[in-house]
Amino acid sequence: MGEPKMKREQETPGVVVGEGLEERAKGLTPREIVRELDKYIIGQTKAKKAVAIALRNRWRRQQVKSDLRDEIVPNNIIMIGPTGVGKTEIARRLARLAQASFIKVEASKFTEVGYVGRDVESVIRDLTEIAVSMVRSEKVESVQQRAHELAIERVLDLLLPPVAGRIDEEAEEPESRPKTRERLRDMFLAGKLDERVIEVEVQRSAAPFVEVFTSAGVEEIDFNLQEALSGMFPKRKKRRKVKVKEAVHLLEQEEAQKLVDMDEVISEAIGRVQNSGIVFLDEIDKIVGTETSGGPDVSRGGVQRDLLPIVEGSNVMTKYGMVKTDHILFIAAGAFHAARPSDLIPEMQGRFPIRVELDSLTKDDFERILVEPENALIKQYAALLETEGVEIVFEEGAVKEIASFAVLVNERTEDIGARRLQTVMTTLLEQLLFEIPETKPTKITITAEIVRDTLKEIVEDEDLSRYIL
Repeated sequence: MGEPKMKREQETPGVVVGEGLEERAKGLTPREIVRELDKYIIGQTKAKKAVAIALRNRWRRQQVKSDLRDEIVPNNIIMIGPTGVGKTEIARRLARLAQASFIKVEASKFTEVGYVGRDVESVIRDLTEIAVSMVRSEKVESVQQRAHELAIERVLDLLLPPVAGRIDEEAEEPESRPKTRERLRDMFLAGKLDERVIEVEVQRSAAPFVEVFTSAGVEEIDFNLQEALSGMFPKRKKRRKVKVKEAVHLLEQEEAQKLVDMDEVISEAIGRVQNSGIVFLDEIDKIVGTETSGGPDVSRGGVQRDLLPIVEGSNVMTKYGMVKTDHILFIAAGAFHAARPSDLIPEMQGRFPIRVELDSLTKDDFERILVEPENALIKQYAALLETEGVEIVFEEGAVKEIASFAVLVNERTEDIGARRLQTVMTTLLEQLLFEIPETKPTKITITAEIVRDTLKEIVEDEDLSRYIL
């Protein structure tokens, strides 16, 4: 159901509306936001400052009491820099910090109306879908305890069904039944009933799956049609025989959904999108082109014009209702090797007033990226091997060698920034990771010599390094 989601890549390191946003962002000054970003991203101070100010300004806007609040629009940002230097990671970490709905899309995946490609408004529909999922998850979590209690009661009902043939169970129930129920409850809480098999009824919707293919891909037919069809078809129940422990889990999910007010979820989600949503437009430089050469260049200019309304501020219909884009923060990024931000159409340039250039990564940066961030690669591998009961230690010389090899391969082949560290580490540890379950060492020390011996031959063979690294 719905259209395919845009490609959302997993990068290597390189909010609720109104009072909710205030609570989440309260106390986070720009300096503190930068400090939080420093935990995951090395360097790039200028870019961190720009996004920190942008986030703080969103909180400041919420404090404006007059009608002027609606006139204060976000200062959208263009990040300029090569791949793998942390552009996407900065935007993603900012969104997590603000607990805002976030989507990354590649601008090059869009084409102007009339060409086969993505509809630009689908970005806002996908962002709204993400926000609804976020808010629903939060609401479900908030009622989980109550849902768990209700699920237990339903399981006890199944274990101790009402006495057959009685009209008023409360009045005519034997005195021993309440005591029996309490004994069953105690047994359940003690885990003594976990393996008992019972039959439960769970609901499932009988609404059909509806899609239509258009020139812009798979689209939803009328955003509320699925909901309308769901109301026309009765809820079907499915009976399953499961163990008591699993039954509680199934019924807990069902009860949690009943306790969550979806109208409230949708209202809050739309507010969150409109006031704290973040759209990251990657490869913005790929839609920069002249209007005179024909072919794809014409389409590039058309894409900019199609994107312009949602960046400027417009209303986009989603299956949850109308969403205003006036206060969504747009962060664009691109390498801009063959073009400049000034090559964008003037209207688009005006909507991205903040421009920051990210620095290329040095060997020292690579060394720090390997060990300093909270999600550093070396920490990740240490955690993975700890599951096998193995301690892995990287000597300082080994870290320097890994960084050196990464820089060297980036110079000889395509420069993919910090992502090169991932390929180098994978190649370095491949054999070790393969053998550990059988050899069962307790501690492994990676030295500079081990790094050189493992990677030297691959790096020296340029054709091989292009293939492997």
